[in-house]
Amino acid sequence: MKPGCNTALRIIAASCLCIAGAAALAQNFPVKTVRIVVPFAPGGANDIIARVVSQRLAEPLGQQVIVDNRGGAGGALGAEQVVRSPADGYTLLLANPGPNAINPVLQPKTPYDPIKDFTMITLMAVSPQVLVIHPSMPVRSAKDLVALAKAKPGQINYGSSGIGAITHLGMEFFKARTKTDMVHIPYQGANLSLTGLIGGQVSTMFAALGSITNMLGTNKIKAIGVAANARTPLLPDVPTIAESGIKDFEVVNWFGIVGPANMPRPVVDRLNQAINRVVQAPETKERFSSLGFEPRGGTPEDLERHIKAEIARWASVIKSQAIKAE
Repeated sequence: MKPGCNTALRIIAASCLCIAGAAALAQNFPVKTVRIVVPFAPGGANDIIARVVSQRLAEPLGQQVIVDNRGGAGGALGAEQVVRSPADGYTLLLANPGPNAINPVLQPKTPYDPIKDFTMITLMAVSPQVLVIHPSMPVRSAKDLVALAKAKPGQINYGSSGIGAITHLGMEFFKARTKTDMVHIPYQGANLSLTGLIGGQVSTMFAALGSITNMLGTNKIKAIGVAANARTPLLPDVPTIAESGIKDFEVVNWFGIVGPANMPRPVVDRLNQAINRVVQAPETKERFSSLGFEPRGGTPEDLERHIKAEIARWASVIKSQAIKAE
């Protein structure tokens, strides 16, 4: 046999072994507990959604799935821990806008790349931000708020859960798109900013859908626009901000699952299929709805496109509005 033929046969044999090894890896994974790192303290939306999904993942994966809260540095500490973990599928990250789209732009020294240092798995759910006002405000829509802000530049205060939070950047995005001037009042967390709105210390803000649904209709706050491409079924009577003439305006909190870079594709596919199955199950959809989340799912490539679009969106806002980290 010619030497060239021997080489070709060796390459074919090696390829077959790789394919067989990958198939075996996918079939056997997981053989121990899977850990989802939530890069925030217990009790918030990220923690809740991770626990809802982890409890239901045990069945399709055949192993226990636990939640590990690793808060600090706006989510960067937990994210960095996952980046430094073995790329075997047993340590995953609950990804969201802060650590995976905003911090790497706002904080140049963030110790990881939001795309290159992670393996994408799937987008689980989104929760649109809602434009809310104090009931004393003489406006009924986002269009009315824009008109009032232009009539009173620098006289309307808006609240947020802190500099660089999606509630802050969402309103700065709104200001940039509408060429208005409103004054930012940052609070130490979402609950405190909502308290400020209810008390009239601020006049308007963006708030997570799940955090305000039980307040609507109580005359504490008033929802005037949903920052999504379509009306949310969780708040069907509130128009989108686009319906007020501000086109392509989307501000959503989102929740995905990623792992360390270079995870084996068979393991990624196994996790993707299991998580998609869980988030599309009727009982999960019902639980998500009660919390203000809309289920998603999809491919790893879908999640990568989503995160890249989010990075581009918030980088543009941060630059145009000259936002600096604290």
